[in-house]
Formats: sequence, structure tokens, C-alpha cells
Amino acid sequence: MSSRQEKQLEHWRAEKAQRAQRKLVKRNRQPDRVRDKSWKQFDPQDQDVWEEVEIGGSERIMARDEKERRHAISSGALASRHAAQGIAATSRADGEHGVVTEVASGICRVDLAGRTLLCTLHSALGAAETGFTNVVAVGDDVRVANDDGQWGIITAILPRHSALVRADWHDDYHNSNLRHVIVANADQLLIVAAWRDPVIWLELIDRYLIAAQRNNLTPLLCVNKVDLAAERAACHAAVRPYIELGHRVLWTSAVSGEGVDELRELLRGRTTVLAGVSGVGKSSLLALVQPGLHLRTAEVSAFDRQGRHTTTQVSMYRLDIGGYVVDTPGIREFGLAGLTRRELVSFFPEIIAVRGCRFADCTHLREPGCAVRAAVRQGTVALSRYESYRKIYESLS
Repeated sequence: MSSRQEKQLEHWRAEKAQRAQRKLVKRNRQPDRVRDKSWKQFDPQDQDVWEEVEIGGSERIMARDEKERRHAISSGALASRHAAQGIAATSRADGEHGVVTEVASGICRVDLAGRTLLCTLHSALGAAETGFTNVVAVGDDVRVANDDGQWGIITAILPRHSALVRADWHDDYHNSNLRHVIVANADQLLIVAAWRDPVIWLELIDRYLIAAQRNNLTPLLCVNKVDLAAERAACHAAVRPYIELGHRVLWTSAVSGEGVDELRELLRGRTTVLAGVSGVGKSSLLALVQPGLHLRTAEVSAFDRQGRHTTTQVSMYRLDIGGYVVDTPGIREFGLAGLTRRELVSFFPEIIAVRGCRFADCTHLREPGCAVRAAVRQGTVALSRYESYRKIYESLS
């Protein structure tokens, strides 16, 4: 046998050994995990089940057919002209129309014209290639198939017209550009601040205003507990910059009932997201707008103080006057995902209006010859707004 034939024989034997090794590895693989369907044993009317039920990590939400999944995602993207609101949707149009009011552990609570139904997601719905981490969010308009009357299946997620989003916080997505949808299809953001107990926090108000503008929401500023103000003039002076910018400002008191009728009319027929730290009186105000409406903010905050690990638990409540209110415990933490220092000034029109800085790329923080800092000293730009700009700027990358 020639040396060439020996090399060929040696090469053939090596390939045969590699094929045998691959077969051995494949034969020793662990079997695929079976989808966890343990939720079926629970009573969907049991409120405690809603809080504690968990779906195993093997739950499959991706379509089994890759081509069908990609087509579904493309169809959903074409259906919505808002890139920030793109989400995968199937072409299935069957089933009842509903609104998602709560999401937890792969199970959704859906409002079907006043009737509540617990639902799971159809396996063809997936968030891949949408830029978001979650498939469905509170506020989503969906189609629901319901055969047994106890559980439903969300078969389609309809296009969104707005979405309040935050950066994803999951460790697996650290340093990624993925975002998480907090609320979909909201119309306005009701920013509730207390004049006292706790004291009004103007920087947080400015952050909320930026978030509303970036997420296609109309902001409403509600200054509550005005009955605690020694002088009403001080309240008006603090919020005058927002009035001059054209924002709607309400003065309310859950004690005296002041401003409640005006608030009720602004909520009528709209989907409104509530924003504000614990203690500002959101629950008390909404209880006056609709008696018997109990928000869960205090409950969640109490659990947080005891050290319970929670993500942002969002709940939507139907109003008898039409529309919904969306309670978002922890909204103060969602930040301004994706906002850059260069873009920040566009949300402060009174700063943009100032001309005469020595440097064209002036940040209005330390540069000599800054016309904005001069305007602050002269009182033509509110000191509180400038301080918000400075603190937010330094918190951005």
C-alpha cells in the first residue's frame, strides 16, 4: 500500500471515529423538559393564586415554525407605524376583544367588556426581534379565545398607539439595548405630587414630564394636599414654571374635596397612568373619584419595606365613568431609558430659548460665558428647572 493510500485510510478512520463520538454525545443528552401546566389545577377566581403562581422557565412562547414566526412579527411591525410600539402579533383575528389589566408569571388578567378572565399566551406569540423583553403588557388590546369559560388564550396582540417603557433590568440582558413595556395604549400621565407630607419633589416632576413626552402621553400635574399649605401663593409660585410651559395643573385635596370634580372629568373615557411616590394621596383621590376603587400601591410598598423582591407590578382598573386608571408601583425607578445628555436640553424649552452662550456646544454647567446660568441669576429661567436639568444631565451617560 502506497503512502498516499495509507494517509487516505487514516483520514477515513479519523472521520469514522468522530461520527461515532457525535452519536454517543447525542445519545447521552438529557431529554427535553416538558412544559409546566400546573396552573390548570388552580381556581382562576382565587386572588391568592394570582400572586403566587409561577410558570417554569421551560414555558415555550416562541412559534414552533420559524418562518411563520418571522412572518407574524413582520405583519405586526407593518400594522403599527410607531417603531417604539412594535410588537409581534399573529394574523389570527378570532376570539373576543379584551384589554390586559394585569400580567404576572406568564398569566394575564383580561377585561372582556366588564368580565374578567385569566389567560395564557398562544405559543406563536414571541418578543424576539421587537426590541422588547415582554410579549404583552398591561393596556394591550388583545384577541382572546375562550372554550371552557374558565381560562382563555390570547391569540393576537393588536397594534399599540403608545407605550411607557423602561430599560430592561434583568441580569441576562445587562448592557443590552432591550426595553420593557410598562404600560401600553395609555392616553395621559397623571403626575400626583403632595405639597406637604411628603414635600413636593420638583426634579421628579420634571423626570415624569420628560417620560410623558418621550412616550407619546399627555402629562397632567396634580398638586394634592393643598389644604396643608400655609399660603396658597407659595404653591402657585412653585409650579408657575409648568403653567408658563402650558402644562395642565390641578389643585386638589382629598380632605376638602377640592378639585375632585375637575379630576373626574379629565379621567373620563381615557386611559390614565398614575405617577407619584407613596404617600402623595393617589389612593385617596381615586376613592373620591370612584368610591370602592382600592389601589394596591400601599400594599406593594408595605411588602417592599419587609424586603420582598418585586418587579414593577402594574394594575389597571376600569372606571364607571369610562376609561381606566393604571397604577404603577415603583414607577419612580424606571428612569429615562435611552436618553442621552445631548438630547436632554430639548425637553427644557426655556433653556433652548436662551441665546448668547460663548460656546456653541455649551452644556450650561461650568463653561465660562454661559447665557443660561446668567438667565437663572436674573430670574428669567426658573432655578428649580435649571437644577433639575443639571441633576438629570449628570445622571445620564
